[in-house]
Amino acid sequence: MKRDDTLWKGILENLFDDFLCFFFPDADKLFDMKKGFEFLDKELEQLFPSPENMQDSKFVDKLVKVFTKAGKEEWLLVHVEIQGYNDKDFAKRMFVYWYRVIDKYGKPVTTIAIFTNTNKKFKPDSYEYKCLGTTNTFHFNTYKIIDQDESILEKSENPFAMVVLTVLLASKSKKLTDDELFKLKFSLAKRLLGRKFPKPKIRGLMNFLKFYLHFADPKYNLNFDKAIEQITKNKKTMGIEEMILERARKEGLEKGLEKGLEKGLEKGLEKGLEKGIQKGKAEGKAEVVSNLIIKMGMTDAQAADIAGVSVDFVKKVRKKLKK
Repeated sequence: MKRDDTLWKGILENLFDDFLCFFFPDADKLFDMKKGFEFLDKELEQLFPSPENMQDSKFVDKLVKVFTKAGKEEWLLVHVEIQGYNDKDFAKRMFVYWYRVIDKYGKPVTTIAIFTNTNKKFKPDSYEYKCLGTTNTFHFNTYKIIDQDESILEKSENPFAMVVLTVLLASKSKKLTDDELFKLKFSLAKRLLGRKFPKPKIRGLMNFLKFYLHFADPKYNLNFDKAIEQITKNKKTMGIEEMILERARKEGLEKGLEKGLEKGLEKGLEKGLEKGIQKGKAEGKAEVVSNLIIKMGMTDAQAADIAGVSVDFVKKVRKKLKK
C-alpha cells in the first residue's frame, strides 16, 4: 500500500490554522489567524532545491508566513518538514534550512519536524557543530506520529488530530487485507463525518483519508465511495474524486475561462471570442491539473483520471511547474 506523503502539502494548506493550534496551545494569543497565511513554497525551493523527480520525493517541506499579534506588520516564519524515512543528515539539513531562511528574511523562524515512519528510534531533534573551540547547537520541534496515543487523538476537537490519526492508523495497517483496511478506513470516515467541522475542512480531510490509505484492489475505492454516500443519506453527495475535481475546478477552470472570455471580448469578434473561450478552457484544465499535482500531490495517472485529460497533458503541466 503505497502512500504519497506529498498529500501533506494540500492538507497543511487546508488546515494550517488548526495545525498551529495543535502544536501551540496558545496559538490564538500568538498568531493573528484573521490575516491568513502566505505559503512560500517557491521561495523555499529556491533556497533549498528539492529532488528533480517530485513523485519520488520522500520528504515534504513547507515555509509559511504567519502574522503575530505583537504588532500591525509583525510576522514570523514556520518551517514544517514531513519526514518519512531515516536520514542520518536530517538534523543538519534542518539547520541549513533554518539559517538560509533567517539570512534571506531576517525574521523569527520556528521549525517543526513531523516523522511519519515506523522506526521509533529515529527522532533527531538537534544539530551540533564543533570546530576548534567554535560550537553551535540547534534545537527544533519534533513530533513522532507512531508514538502518539490513538484514544487521545480520537477525543481531540482539532481537525488536524484526524490527519495524525489517519497516518497513525496507516502505519499500523501494513499487514491488513483490503477487507480489514476497508473496515478501518470506513470507521475513521464515520468519525470524521460525525464531527462538527466546517464542510471545506471535512472535504479536505476526506480527500487525505481517501488517498493516504490505499487499497491493493482498486475496486475497494468504489465500494468506499458508495459506503460514504450511504451514511450521509444523500444520493446527491459527491464522490471523493468529484469533490477534488470540484475544488480544483473552482480554483482553476473558472479562472481559465475568465481569462479566455476577457481575451475574446478584447478582440470584439465572434471568432475571437470563440477562440478565447477555447483557450480559456485549455488554461483552465491546466490550472485544474496544477492544483491536483501541487495541493493534492497526485501522480500523473491520478491527475489525468480525475481531470479528464491525457497523461501526456499532465506531464507537460508538471514540466512547466518545475521551471
